[in-house]
Amino acid sequence: MSGNAQSEQFEADFTPGSGSVGIVTPQDLLCAQPPNRLKLSCGKELGPITVRYETVGTLSPKKDNAILVIHALTGDAHVAGRHAPEDRKTGWWDIIVGPGKPLDTDRYFIICSNCLGGCMGTTGPASTNPSTGKPYALEFPVVTVEDMVAVQRMVVDHLGIDRLLAVIGGSLAGMQALAWPILYPQRVANAIVVAAAARLSPQAIAWNAIGRNAILSDPNWRNGDYYGQALPATGLAIARMIGHITYLSEVKMRQKFGRELRNGDAFKYDFISEFEVESYLDYQASRFVERFDANSYLYLTKAMDYFDLAAQYGSVRDAVARAAARFLVFSFTTDWLFPSWQSREMVNAMISTGRQVTYANLPTDHGHDAFLLDFPELHRIIRGFLSEAYRREVKA
Repeated sequence: MSGNAQSEQFEADFTPGSGSVGIVTPQDLLCAQPPNRLKLSCGKELGPITVRYETVGTLSPKKDNAILVIHALTGDAHVAGRHAPEDRKTGWWDIIVGPGKPLDTDRYFIICSNCLGGCMGTTGPASTNPSTGKPYALEFPVVTVEDMVAVQRMVVDHLGIDRLLAVIGGSLAGMQALAWPILYPQRVANAIVVAAAARLSPQAIAWNAIGRNAILSDPNWRNGDYYGQALPATGLAIARMIGHITYLSEVKMRQKFGRELRNGDAFKYDFISEFEVESYLDYQASRFVERFDANSYLYLTKAMDYFDLAAQYGSVRDAVARAAARFLVFSFTTDWLFPSWQSREMVNAMISTGRQVTYANLPTDHGHDAFLLDFPELHRIIRGFLSEAYRREVKA
């Protein structure tokens, strides 16, 4: 089914909302404790695992209104609201999560956890290895998208939820949202996959490889054992610059920066950052280095590279045939990191197996990161899709 046809069906359900969920308190779950360690895709076992998660909204008495929101590559569990009244910034998807918003917390119970291998409260390479008392560093096992989903399932189990009304995520999170109903068909009613793919393209793998090599080449990386010492800040900053370029479209970069110079109209004939776009990348990189762990960047980008439904199940068609969920798939016309043809590949596979799927290829100048911005058409379709799911699954 085309995205336009389905979005017309949903249009009547759209009403704008601007409410806030208020103050949100992070929670930690200790799971996979020995002897029940998590068996990873790589063959190793990991445990215990701490998972940082946040919830907003109210879980219904039947526990049938829960939506798992999954964060993208360098995100965290703080999806909406503030941790304290004085916080200047809200959660990373506050624009869509809250009372009256598409993910309406007056209706849905929203869960968001930091992914396995991250550095925002969930066990990752910077966490303490219980067998040594030191940070894992490269002793942390390589993890996959499927491992991340398995840990999210532990959070859902802890909350006593047998079946999620929906899972939703974009980019790396979109891969996880796609994997959820394939791995656990009876536990997901609906899956919203945004700007993602059944496997990365060679070009996307190449960009990840360049970013990782920037980190690995930093003298301060020290084979991953840099904790308590000077950080591999230069390598991580370059990796962030490379990644950030792939999140934007050429059109948006041209509109936003052009060839404007930072100070005046004259070239300095030096190797400092002179152009506005250079200054922007410098700023993004410096902010990123302050909050993110270089080793986590290595692990998470590698998980993206390894995700491949066709290789794992024989074909994308065979993979999605395992799912029982209804799907909503989005792509963006200017996304060259996850181009639209990859979404169409998923959608065609779903259609060929009789899955119920809605697809929207949305026009935008913003490129891959469009889903994180104020995007009324995207929000309207999500709202309508979830409202229909709510009427079908909860109010039935």
